[in-house]
Amino acid sequence: MNKILGIFLIIIIFGGCSSSSSTEKKQNKRNNIINVHNRIKEIVIEDLPINNYSLPLIVDNYLFINDYKSENECIHIFDKNNFKYITSTALKGQGPGEIARIGHIAEDKVNRKFYVSDHGKNKIFSYDLDSVITDPEYLPIEKMKMNAGLFPNDYIYISDTLSIGVTIQPLGNSDFNPVVGKFNMKTGEVKHMSYTIHPEVKKKRICFDISMEHGIYVECYAPHDLMTICSLNGDLKYNIYGPNWDTETHGIYHFGPVKFCNNRIVVLYSGEKILNKEGRSNFPTKFLVFDLDGNYLKTLETGYKIARFCYDRDNNRILLSMDDDIQFGYLDMKEFLD
Repeated sequence: MNKILGIFLIIIIFGGCSSSSSTEKKQNKRNNIINVHNRIKEIVIEDLPINNYSLPLIVDNYLFINDYKSENECIHIFDKNNFKYITSTALKGQGPGEIARIGHIAEDKVNRKFYVSDHGKNKIFSYDLDSVITDPEYLPIEKMKMNAGLFPNDYIYISDTLSIGVTIQPLGNSDFNPVVGKFNMKTGEVKHMSYTIHPEVKKKRICFDISMEHGIYVECYAPHDLMTICSLNGDLKYNIYGPNWDTETHGIYHFGPVKFCNNRIVVLYSGEKILNKEGRSNFPTKFLVFDLDGNYLKTLETGYKIARFCYDRDNNRILLSMDDDIQFGYLDMKEFLD
C-alpha cells in the first residue's frame, strides 16, 4: 500500500512539474540571421513633412501615417498599393472635432469607420472613412469619454461592447501600469485579463498585438527580453525567455513593436541601451520571427534604424517608419513567413 501511494505521489509531483514547464520556453540562441538590407524598398513621400517617430498602420485599402508631432493634420492617408497621397485629417487643436494629443487609431471594419484617441481631451472620436476620403472639411464626432484613471491605449475594436487591448492606469509621479484587458465603449467598463504580469517583473513595460484569427495575443516586455503569449480569455500559454532575460532592468530595450503577420509573430528587437553615446534613441535594426507558439525561426537584419512598422496582409509586406537615410520603406515578406 505504501509503495502504491509513493508511486502515486511521484506521478502527481512530476506531472505538475511537466505541466508548469510546458508554458516556459528558454531560447539561448537566436542566430539564424538573414541580411535583408538590399531588399528594403523606399517609399518616397514628397512635399509633406512628417516626423521620424510617426506610426504607419493599415486601415482598409489605405496606409495611415499617425504623425503626433504635426502642426496641422495628425493623420496622413495614402493608397496602400502605390503609396499615392490622398488626403490628411485629424486637425490638431482644441476646437470642436480637433485633436489635442493624438493616441491610438482603431479600425471598425464592419462600419467602415476608425476611432482616434485624444489624450488631451480624454475622448475617443469616430471618423467615417468614406467621408474623410471625399470631404476635405469633414470633422469627426465624439464616440466616448475616457476615464483619466483607467483608459485604453492600444487596442483592437471588435464591437461597441467589446475591444481588447492594453489599458493604462496612471500611478502618479509619471508612472503607470499597463495591463491587457477588455473594455466596453458604451459603458467605459474595463476588465483586466487573468494573467496580468510575469511574477518576477517589478515594472511592466510592453508592446502588444492581438490575432482574432488565431485566438491569441502577445505581450513583449521591452526591458526584459521576455515574450508572453495568452489566449483571448487571458490564460497564459507561453512565457518565452530570450538569451538576455533578467528580472532587473539595465537601461536596455529588447523588444519594440510586435505584429502578427499571417501565422507568424514578427517583432522589432534591439538589445541595446535606450540612448546612444550622443543621447539619441537607439532604434532597433532587426526583426525576430516566431511561430504562433513562440518558437524562434529567424532574424531579419535590415541595417536601418526602425522606429515603427505595420503589416499589410493583402500585399504581404511590412511598412517601415525609420530614423535613417530613408524615412519610409517596405519589405516583401513572402519568402520570410514560410
